[in-house]
Amino acid sequence: MDDITALIMDDHAAFRRGFARLDDARDDAERLAIWEALALHLDVHAEAEETILYPHLVRHGDDGEDETLDAIGDHNKIRDAIAESKRHPVGSDAWWAAVWTARRENSEHLAEEEDEALPDFRRHAGVELRAELGARWLTFYGDHKNGRNLRFQDKDPQAYVDEHR
Repeated sequence: MDDITALIMDDHAAFRRGFARLDDARDDAERLAIWEALALHLDVHAEAEETILYPHLVRHGDDGEDETLDAIGDHNKIRDAIAESKRHPVGSDAWWAAVWTARRENSEHLAEEEDEALPDFRRHAGVELRAELGARWLTFYGDHKNGRNLRFQDKDPQAYVDEHR
């Protein structure tokens, strides 16, 4: 069975490739196609983490509460930048500014998650739990194909931690 941390890392690699593809896009039609898919994946990924990973980390990690507060805040910034990009014509200066904000926030989030949250989670979650959550991760993506039935909206980080503590 797949370990949830490996599945998360797979998504992280896909995000890096997606932003690189955006760099190489030759026109606005390509930019739109790449960005729409990447933005949706970023949104679904955040929802999956908030549904499956962070409820466990907040209760069991050495720094689970702080890492979770930070992650939810990061997800909000990424969501906000994605929403802002949708308010502007593709390829415009305002669109690029929003996309670059999403990219910067995402890059910072991935580094923090890979260097802090995921190692903390691995130290406290056995192989069986990681496999169980990996199965839930795959099911989540299947159940919410193309973001079906998900509401991509900001969450209050402290309220989230309080709810899952």
